[in-house]
Formats: sequence, structure tokens, C-alpha cells
Amino acid sequence: MTTILTGLFVGFFASFASLDEMIDLCNIGTLFAFILVCIGVLVMRFQEPNLPRKFRVPALPLVSVLGAVSCFYLASALPALTWWRFVVWLGIGMVIYFLYGRRHSRLNVS
Repeated sequence: MTTILTGLFVGFFASFASLDEMIDLCNIGTLFAFILVCIGVLVMRFQEPNLPRKFRVPALPLVSVLGAVSCFYLASALPALTWWRFVVWLGIGMVIYFLYGRRHSRLNVS
């Protein structure tokens, strides 16, 4: 049900945007996710070195840093309007996430 509602929500807004704008937004979102993964792998390897791993990253610091830098380089070529839209949507998403989490967190005992 959530997938259907999300699809309808995205489809509604996509009907008002050009294909090029939607492609740019999809690209910046995907590149941002890859940046977070590259940084996350690096951070986890140093903060939790004894954690069991399902895969190995060769030349870890180099591969992780180069991955994040190359994704940021590609994202930097996107139009400024795409960056503004991305920042606004990211901000809205974070506000919703933290407001929901504040009320529904299992750690919130008040």
C-alpha cells in the first residue's frame, strides 16, 4: 500500500515536470546515496573493525574516498536548480523523519 501511495505522489508531481528535470533529480539522489555508502563503508571499517563482513573492499581507504569524490564530481555538473530542489526535498524529508521519530521512537521514554 505504501508503495502505491508513494508512486501516486511521485507520479502526480512528475506530471508537472519535464523529463530532463526528473532525470536530474533522480541522478542527484542516486549520486548522494552512493556518496553516503562510500563514506559509510569507510566509517564502519574504522569504528567497528572486528565486525564480521560479508564482503571485502580492496584498498579500502582509497576506493571509498575515490568513490565519494567521483560521485560528488558528477553531481557538481548538475544544474544549480537541481541542487536547490535536492536541498529543499532533503530538508523536508529530514523534518518529517525527525518529527515522526521524536514521537514514535522506542528510545523516547517521555
